[in-house]
Amino acid sequence: QDLESLLNSKPGVQAFRWFLRSEFSEENLEFWLACEEYKSASGSRLAARAQNIYKQFINPDAPREVNLDGETREALTGLMEDPTAQTFDEAQQRIFSLMAKDSFPRFLRSSFSQQPLKVL
Repeated sequence: QDLESLLNSKPGVQAFRWFLRSEFSEENLEFWLACEEYKSASGSRLAARAQNIYKQFINPDAPREVNLDGETREALTGLMEDPTAQTFDEAQQRIFSLMAKDSFPRFLRSSFSQQPLKVL
């Protein structure tokens, strides 16, 4: 199974979330999911949701700060003035790559991926 397939499955996302929570690192998954939800926002809600994601995950004082390089973080800061549906695409892709290379292989070796997944 690959990470993309896992993220398209509610039970898979839940099992991966439990695993990440056990490692105190679920902010990457939460950021990725927030970006997916953000893409469906429109109009006046877009800017408010963008600010919320920025405050929760990007801002240096964010409570669930994700591990982004300075260049990506700086670019996002500039995009906050006039956010679009694509504002977080690059950052989301970087976090996806980080999960795919780092936490997902550990997840596959863990007992969390071995448990039968119940439909939630």
